[in-house]
Amino acid sequence: MPTPRRRLASTCVGTVTAGLLATGAALAAPDEEAPKGSDIAMGAYLDYGPPGVARIPYLSNWLGGKEIRVGHTYLPGDRWAGIEGNVSFLADWAEWRQEQDDRMFVLNVPMQERNEERVPDRQVAQLIRAGAQGEYDRHFKRLAERLVELGVPDTVIVLGWEMNGTTYTHRCGPDPENWKRYWKRAVAAMRSVPGQKFTFDFAPNRGTDAIGWTKCYPGDDVVDIIGMDSYDQGPGQDFDDQISQPYGLQQHVDFAKAHGKRISYPEWGLYRRGDNPEYVRRMLKWIEQHKPLYHTITDYCPHGVWQCKQNPQASKVFKEALTPQKPGPVIPTPVIPTPVIPTPVVPTPVVPTPQVPTPQIPTPQVPSVPPVVPPVVPPVVPPVDVPAEPSAEPSVEAPVSPSPEVPVVEPSPAVPSPAAPSPVAPSPAAPSPSVPAATPKPAEPTTPTQPVNNTQWCVPLNFGEWLSKLVGNQAVCVKLDWRKGWLWPF
Repeated sequence: MPTPRRRLASTCVGTVTAGLLATGAALAAPDEEAPKGSDIAMGAYLDYGPPGVARIPYLSNWLGGKEIRVGHTYLPGDRWAGIEGNVSFLADWAEWRQEQDDRMFVLNVPMQERNEERVPDRQVAQLIRAGAQGEYDRHFKRLAERLVELGVPDTVIVLGWEMNGTTYTHRCGPDPENWKRYWKRAVAAMRSVPGQKFTFDFAPNRGTDAIGWTKCYPGDDVVDIIGMDSYDQGPGQDFDDQISQPYGLQQHVDFAKAHGKRISYPEWGLYRRGDNPEYVRRMLKWIEQHKPLYHTITDYCPHGVWQCKQNPQASKVFKEALTPQKPGPVIPTPVIPTPVIPTPVVPTPVVPTPQVPTPQIPTPQVPSVPPVVPPVVPPVVPPVDVPAEPSAEPSVEAPVSPSPEVPVVEPSPAVPSPAAPSPVAPSPAAPSPSVPAATPKPAEPTTPTQPVNNTQWCVPLNFGEWLSKLVGNQAVCVKLDWRKGWLWPF
């Protein structure tokens, strides 16, 4: 497990900054802007001082624009002056934190000076009891005042991290009960400073280590987050063992849930098993599944995936998992036309209006009786070889009695003889309902002229003005044969 002394010794603020910024990893070109990935705050420990701040945008570019929201560093634990925050690099981190409201500054704070000097358990127990009695309260109060002064009163304080192990002087094992009292006093001292908004993270090692970490838990009133440092190392042969082992990943999640606390992973990464892409894949999946408040990978050799080039396969998995996915082409949803079913048009039956013909009442026409014009009988010319004498007997047609309805006198076609005119009663013409008969203009009546030396004698009849208009002028003709001894009747 890396220690603060090695972290501080491995990087010198004045010399390492320029060298690391010149590396290919630091100068990796950013990919095209892509959508942000998971909303879990993510960070990496890149260096404790200004180089760590300067590398953050390059790591973001390497991850395709992934937003690095967590800045993580450690206070030196060699002397109380460092634990009180009397170090210049805190100002650099404070400035980075203030640039954006959604950023998070995570600060690991030792609980004892000479924190990595392998102090034996007996001395550790004495130091713990001194802290439980309030001997070191002033150091923590000064640190709180320093952070408020720098403008980072909401710093996440990882106090006495990995207390269940054997490495640090602030370990819990030599005296768990007094250690918990000591934690409470340190938290109370920092919370007493006006303007503070600190969040305290209790972060043991995964697994049992020297002592089960639940035995060191100081209480819900002084703990805000329950974290865990989990590297790819024992106990456990694989990731499944890391989940199920006593005080492992699953127990960590369950314990935090039982106490109503958020979880975190302030440190995780490769350690003793080299390039292990499967561990990186499973750890990122675990983080995505359980949604910690934040997580930060330790990124320097042998733990790293970006600055350390010894783990190319794990580096590839890490990058692919955290690089925001670029939006693909927008494939339009095919529009399936809705079939238009025509509404059947039911024709409205047209009931014909019966045409009632207007009755046309014919005007009665009074038929005009045309006058009977007697035929002109030419004189009889005797043949040449016969002397002109009344020896020939012309055939005389008997007078035809006029019919009461229609009197008609037909002349003989064989012997043209003068025919006596007969009055003809006109047949009344039936009126046509549609076309009225044209009324003929009556001809002017003519008075028959009695031929000279004629054997036919005609006497005109007078029926009166009204009847004469109706039947026309009529005459009664008598034919006499002088040659047979007829006498004049008068």
